[in-house]
Amino acid sequence: MQAFQVLTHERSPEVVEIIEPTPGRGEVLLEILACGLNFADLLMAKGTYQETPPVPFTLGLEVCGRVLDHGEGVSFPPIGARVSLVGGSGGLAERGVFPASACRLVPDAMPDEVAAGFQIAYGTSHLALTRRAQLRPGERLVVLGAAGGVGLTAVEVGKALGAQVIAVARGADKLAVAKAAGADHLIDAGADLTAEIKALGGADVVYDPVGGAAFDAAFRACNREARILSIGFASGDVPKIPANILMVKNISVIGFYWGGYMKFAPDALLNSLSELMEWYAKGRLHPHISHVLPLKQASKALALLADRKATGKVVVTP
Repeated sequence: MQAFQVLTHERSPEVVEIIEPTPGRGEVLLEILACGLNFADLLMAKGTYQETPPVPFTLGLEVCGRVLDHGEGVSFPPIGARVSLVGGSGGLAERGVFPASACRLVPDAMPDEVAAGFQIAYGTSHLALTRRAQLRPGERLVVLGAAGGVGLTAVEVGKALGAQVIAVARGADKLAVAKAAGADHLIDAGADLTAEIKALGGADVVYDPVGGAAFDAAFRACNREARILSIGFASGDVPKIPANILMVKNISVIGFYWGGYMKFAPDALLNSLSELMEWYAKGRLHPHISHVLPLKQASKALALLADRKATGKVVVTP
């Protein structure tokens, strides 16, 4: 079977032929229907992600698939069921083995491509904004990178929670995508972000998957008792935080890593995903997928993320 593998961190990943895996105890074999790409895939390819497997390994941590076989001790999910999961790696392949306990049944009304890219992006925004930032109705939420995979979900989730959403993205096309997701105000990332955010009343909560200069600009536009969610560093620049300003303005900078909840607070993660599934079923969420590519074009799919040419999610369908 074919898989998109990292053979060495010094070379670009490539599609190779490998032997079809066999499910072990507690595992299921999936026919992979779709794999949602994430920024973490780029970091894994370079060997800089905190949970990078040893080489060689197959990229793709978020999948939707159909159960083909059970390993020892597995009876659920049933063979033939369509499931989604965050498996850490292995999703960019025709088939793969994953822990049965990580699988969640996919509603019939949810397409494969949506299911493959739903959990991490929406789960990150929902849990970060509700549990960590405790976003309140009427507060001003500034979303940096607002047309990206997680940023766009933050716009939607923030709006659903009653916030006034200020979306920051680069270029008219990306800002239009953020507006369609519910943003109340739009700011081009090339503008004077500090001045523009202040002119709108300042930030009560900042959702930042970008880091770098964008973090610095939003930080200077924070209101007193603002909360800044540090989601990631797509710019490649980890901010240095002036603690004296934190103190004077009573600002909180809050780290957030969605995957960590699988280990120390899985119930919080599952409850969050359950609420999100309810919102989707009621038509309150409208996942945006800008590109769907076949496995042979997985390199192009990753490049769309790296070059910031995608909006919403990029999905690969083996």
